[in-house]
Amino acid sequence: MSGPTEGNNGSALRNKAKRQGEQPRQQNASPAGTKKRAGHTAQSAGAKKAGGAQSAAAPRVQRPATAREVALEALVKIEREEAFSNLVLNSALQHAELSRADAGLATELVYGTLQRRLSLDHALSALAAKGLGKLEPWVLQLLRLSAYQLLFLDRIPAHAAVNEAVAIAKRRGHSGISGMVNGMLRNLLRRRDELAPEAAAESAARPALRIALRHSYPEWLVARWIAAYGEAAAEQICAAGNAPPHASIRVNRLRATREEAIAILAESGIEAAKSAVSPAGVVAQRGGSLADTIGFRDGRWTIQDESSMLVAQAARPAAGMTVLDCCAAPGGKTTHLAELMGNEGRVIANDVHPHKQALIEQQAERLGLTCVEAVTGDAAELGERYSSESFDLVLLDAPCSGLGVIARKPEIKWTKSEGDIREIAAIQKKLINGVAGLVKPDGRLVYSTCTIDRDENDRQISQFLKDHPEYTLDAEWPAELLESLRSAGAVQGEFTGALQLLPNHFGSDGFYIATLRKRTV
Repeated sequence: MSGPTEGNNGSALRNKAKRQGEQPRQQNASPAGTKKRAGHTAQSAGAKKAGGAQSAAAPRVQRPATAREVALEALVKIEREEAFSNLVLNSALQHAELSRADAGLATELVYGTLQRRLSLDHALSALAAKGLGKLEPWVLQLLRLSAYQLLFLDRIPAHAAVNEAVAIAKRRGHSGISGMVNGMLRNLLRRRDELAPEAAAESAARPALRIALRHSYPEWLVARWIAAYGEAAAEQICAAGNAPPHASIRVNRLRATREEAIAILAESGIEAAKSAVSPAGVVAQRGGSLADTIGFRDGRWTIQDESSMLVAQAARPAAGMTVLDCCAAPGGKTTHLAELMGNEGRVIANDVHPHKQALIEQQAERLGLTCVEAVTGDAAELGERYSSESFDLVLLDAPCSGLGVIARKPEIKWTKSEGDIREIAAIQKKLINGVAGLVKPDGRLVYSTCTIDRDENDRQISQFLKDHPEYTLDAEWPAELLESLRSAGAVQGEFTGALQLLPNHFGSDGFYIATLRKRTV
């Protein structure tokens, strides 16, 4: 289960939008579910016409013509279908005929509105006579994305944001809705300072609530991070999750060097530099889509977050090994393992979804890797499918809450709950216990997640080591990798074999990696 790479294509577009009160993001500095969101999606049959649910659905726009309409359609779909924002937005932009500038605006509106939902609803609730719960979903999303422009974007004239919102309301609804939208947004303009997030945060009594209101996060999540990492770090994590994510590639060492990749990107108008974190990484500083390049098409690189790149490097695969990647789709870590093995040996890439087997195979073919064998199966049953002690290396990139990738998928902070984390941790425990017996003596088991929750990470591994005394943490990571991590400040003091990367460390995804060695008898 690789980290989300789809969001990288929108990073360059989104970086163009300047937000009020935020400094331009610098390279390598602090940085886009299954439960229904508390997003007021229910309709009320008895609601009044002015913003309430109508007896018939409002006319839908077949093909959104403006950046704001594209953003509105995407936001409605994300909440209605509980879909990942990056996938919905990428699809919407592919079908919309927008200029590059308008595509950038639509991207900023979608991610910004999702990120700042708590702050936006806090302000809008003060202006809605009957509250937000009875608004139709599209009306609520229109108000949110318009309020986001008024409160957080300083390059968009207020009158343009209000007028376009009213025009959209007229096209989609009726005069009562457009009048309500006009009135609420103009009232927000008059009370902008009073309803700004910082004003709300200053009146909060609890530290967790203050940080939650300032950065727009659920209070329970902030409180959890304060307990795990301290108040200062929790605020830095929240700030990092609201910043545009880096766009980065992992260079295929079998086909190119980082220097060659940077030169090829420059020919496509993309400025890039070596990653300070991953010895295999290159970070785009400005330019176009990394996927729409000859280097991507001919397999010289893969789009992957810097943190995600570290997993295969920490695993230390070698040529001739027999390797199992338990939750492999879409194949980012699988193919990295194969590259590090020099395409010599056997890498079995398992995923529970049959259609994802094709994704892994396509990745391997594009990169010229013939040692990858994609299979379909439940990771919980791998211990029954394969003989015990049959793999030199087993990678479990476990299903997780995804709390480390909020910058790429901001809807995650509204879709997850503490109950979800408990359920996911139980699944993780079952999976790691199930594959522990597949590792050969003196072989390695690597556990990774793209979350920063301790119950899914270090506490999970601590319990595993208690239950499996035949395993111990393995601190023998590649010297080049440890040097990069120390230089970036991610590793301090004695290294134990487990690494927790936070989003605020150097602008990449939050990730956990633990390498375990099985003792010989």
